[in-house]
This record gives sequence, C-alpha cells and structure tokens, in this order.
Amino acid sequence: MKLWGGRFTGLTDNDVDIFNSSISFDQKMYKADILGSIVHAQMLGKQGIITQEEAQLITEELDNIKNEIESGAVVIDPDSEDIHTFIEGLLTKRIGDAGKRLHTARSRNDQVALDVRLYLCGAITETRDALVNLISVILDIAEANLNTIMPGFTHMQHAQPVTLAHHMNAYAQMFKRDVERLFDCYKRTDVSPLGSGALAGSTYPIDRQFVADTLGMTGGVTLNSMDSVSDRDFVIELASCYSIIMMHLSRFCEELITWSTSEFGFVTMDDGFSTGSSIMPQKKNPDVAELVRGKTGRVYGNLMALLTVMKSLPLAYNKDMQEDKEAIFDSEKTVNMCLKVFAKMLATCNFNKDAMYKAAFEGYLNSTDFADYITKRGVPFRASHKITGELVVYCIEKGINIEDVSLDVFNEFCSGYCTVDEDIYKAITPEACVTGRAHVGGPAPERAQEVIDYMRSWIKERTKE
Repeated sequence: MKLWGGRFTGLTDNDVDIFNSSISFDQKMYKADILGSIVHAQMLGKQGIITQEEAQLITEELDNIKNEIESGAVVIDPDSEDIHTFIEGLLTKRIGDAGKRLHTARSRNDQVALDVRLYLCGAITETRDALVNLISVILDIAEANLNTIMPGFTHMQHAQPVTLAHHMNAYAQMFKRDVERLFDCYKRTDVSPLGSGALAGSTYPIDRQFVADTLGMTGGVTLNSMDSVSDRDFVIELASCYSIIMMHLSRFCEELITWSTSEFGFVTMDDGFSTGSSIMPQKKNPDVAELVRGKTGRVYGNLMALLTVMKSLPLAYNKDMQEDKEAIFDSEKTVNMCLKVFAKMLATCNFNKDAMYKAAFEGYLNSTDFADYITKRGVPFRASHKITGELVVYCIEKGINIEDVSLDVFNEFCSGYCTVDEDIYKAITPEACVTGRAHVGGPAPERAQEVIDYMRSWIKERTKE
C-alpha cells in the first residue's frame, strides 16, 4: 500500500521502490512514530475531528502494535516504503476505516519531522548519560592522582610539570562542555512540528499545543509551517555536537596511544582493551583507542553529508531530506558505542607514576620556575628569560639538569641582577613547580581537588534534569 497511490494509474518501477524506500533505517523510529500517532489521534478525538470511540480504538491498537513489535510477534516488513506506511497499513488492516482516519490533518512531512525530533531527544539523553559516566571515570582517576607529577606538553615538547589529576581534569572540562551543548541542542529539538501538514498547515480545528504538551515537548510548537517540515537544523546541530565529542575522544585516544609506547611508558592498557599481532608475538596494540580515533572521521563525514544535503534546498520539503536519517543514526550509534567502550578502557588503564615522575625531570621543565624565582628578586622578566635560556644552553652542554647547577654558577649567570640562595633548589623541584601554581585553574593538588568536587556536584545537578 502506498499512502500517495490514488493519483497514479501505473505501478512504480521495482528499482525505484527499492531506491525510494527508507524502511531499512527509519524502522528504528517505530516507537516515536506510534507515540506521535497516538497523541495525534487523541487530539483529533478531543477536537471532534474524529469520534472519541475512533480515537480510543486507534490508540489501543497502536499500543498493541508497539508491544507486538517489541515482543517479536510482529516483524516489520522490509518491503514497506517506510515505517509510517507499515504501521498505518497494519493499523488499517486490523481496525478498518477507523485506521484510515488517523492521517486526517496530518502529512507525512510533519509526521516524519516529529518522529525524528522525538527519536533524537531520546538519543541526546543517551549520549548525555554516556558522557556523564565517562566524566565520572575521569574524576576517579584524577582524585587518585592528585600528587602524581608528570610533564605537561606544548608542541609535544616538555613544557612544565603538572599532575595527572590536572591533565585528567582538562578532559573532564571538555566533556562537560559537550554535555552542556547537548542540553542546549535538546531545547531546539524538543519542539513539535505536528500540525504543519505538508507545508501550509491544516484547515481542521487542530490543537497543536495539546499535542506538544501531551508528548512532553517543553519547547512548545514550531511557529512557521514551511520551516517546520523543511528544518533539519536540529539534526545538523546534533551531528556537530557528535563531531566535537569525537574530536575530544580522539585527542584523548591520541595521548593514551602515545603514552602507551615504550618511549613514554606512562600507561599500560588492560588486556581486555588491547590486541596482538599475527606475526609479532611481543606486540600489545592499543587498538580500541586507535579505532575510536579512526571513527572520528566517520562522524565528521556524516556532518558534512548533512550540511551538503541541505545546502541548496528550496522551501519547503524535498525528498533529499530523507538522507538525514542514515547519517545522524550512524553518528548516534558510533558516538554512543565509542563513549561506552572508551570509558571502560580508561577505567582499566594502569598509569605508571614512576615513569611520569622521572619524565618530569627531563627537558628542563623547571626553567620557567627558575626565571620566576629571579624575577621575584627584582630581575625584569625579559632579562630573567634571557638568563634562564643561557643557563639551559649551559646545562645542555654539560649534560646536566638545572637542579644540578651549583650555587656559584647560578650567581655567575645572575651577576649584576640578584643573588641566588640555597632555597633555589627547593623552589625548582617538580613538587614546588606544581604546588606553587595554586591559583584557580592551576595544577596545585588542592585546586585539582576543588575542581573534582565541583564536577561531582555538577553531575548530581545535571542528572536531576
């Protein structure tokens, strides 16, 4: 059965039926479609557009169909044009003319727009929960490593000492922003377009607000029927959110992959999240992290596909827009799977504190702290920077670290500016470099703990919403 078949006298070409069909991917929206149809039927009955008895019959049978699909008693027909046609056809087969009245004051255009919005609201919630779980894993690692000193990097070069807690908290902030973006995206998705018809609304006395309220759509109703059926901003926005999430995951994966090399030795992946080589028996590869990193390109591609589909479409609905679902459904599945697996992998990582601490002595990470030390003794910072740079050259030539330099040599470099005392050796230890940065946002352990406490409180508040 084709919902639009009355206009046609000939049969659609078989290849066109296959090409036109969306049942293979839009069937996952069956719950949203049934829910939207139930509320639409209730509105039609309330408004006297169909009888209350017909509305009740439609509602009860749609609920039966949903339960039977979930139990497996009803199998979705892969030869149907789409999930909307399948459900309406099955409904009509069961209850006759009452089923045919369901589509009164509704087009597939606004029906599909509603279904996608309802489905994606659920998808957004699932992704937010997965992100919150990942943030919790990160905070656990951070709290266990408040005093685990490691090198911080810029340009992939040793820069200044930080702690593993501070490093982990940086990713917690990234994923926090991802959660906030999803909350914001949800607001623009949770709006009802039903009642917009094909593009110009309906002549029936419909109650659009009743539909939105009954569905629990907090954003109310859309305000322009043409925009309602042709808007896919909310899909693109979610695809963008997913892309940013994957970018953050990919950065994290890149670091874990690098840290797991023998050159770094900062982390060892659990066997459950690693694979071996078919020819090299000694290998232990971080394949899970690599695969998450690789899938990032897939999610980026879906965003570009959606932008390209929409870039030149005239108002209002066009069939091109059927291409929105496969892309966003794939991103949803990919991101949620990556978040789930990554969180489990991260929770089982073994961080090598000794290797991290040892690395904190390499690369003259305490240079800035030496420069700050003499600056606080009256040396202009630009002069301090020059003196310290020359001191580093001296250390490289001698094959020593800054903390190995004698007090006499320190004072030779600072001659004419200031005197360096014995306390310099305490001031440039990795511990002092970290604890001395106790401002808000700094790596000092007490500040890292404050961030962890704040984030745990933030999670509690968010999970209430």
